[in-house]
Amino acid sequence: GTPIRQELLQGDRSKALEFCGFSDDKPVILVIGGSLGSVIVNHAVRGILTQLLEQFQIIHICGKGNVDESLIGIPGYVQYEYIKDELADLFALTDVCISRAGANAICELLALRKPALLIPLSANASRGDQILNADSFKRQGFSEVLTEEELNPSLLLETIQKLYNNRDTYIHAMENSQQS
Repeated sequence: GTPIRQELLQGDRSKALEFCGFSDDKPVILVIGGSLGSVIVNHAVRGILTQLLEQFQIIHICGKGNVDESLIGIPGYVQYEYIKDELADLFALTDVCISRAGANAICELLALRKPALLIPLSANASRGDQILNADSFKRQGFSEVLTEEELNPSLLLETIQKLYNNRDTYIHAMENSQQS
């Protein structure tokens, strides 16, 4: 299996609340677009930001050069180009993730028991491994999956809601996994 960065398992939720300036009264979505960020994922999440913020607080790791200046200071929404030292704390605070489906990312999500909406790189933009990873995780009950091609605001919102409402089911599947 893929080695898991052990420090990710040592996160401190209260440090993350302080780091993000969040309150403890709303669940948190962590959006990760891979090491370079994802224009498609960033655009999709920002397209439904107003609706998401009614129920959630959002940590958005958007990639180098992808911070949207017009969204800085919106309560309940923080964006970072890249996070290193605070990542374990951010994971500790996270209720559900929206992520690409690279091998390292999904193995860490499994180890951390974080239900995720996986949006794999399309076959046009990759070897197709992320699609296989995402399909495997969905089949095992660890995640939901939306392809880039089917991504639209209403389906994204609906899938995030389903993921959050059923998060205990995904966590239970991950806890019972032979892979962890």
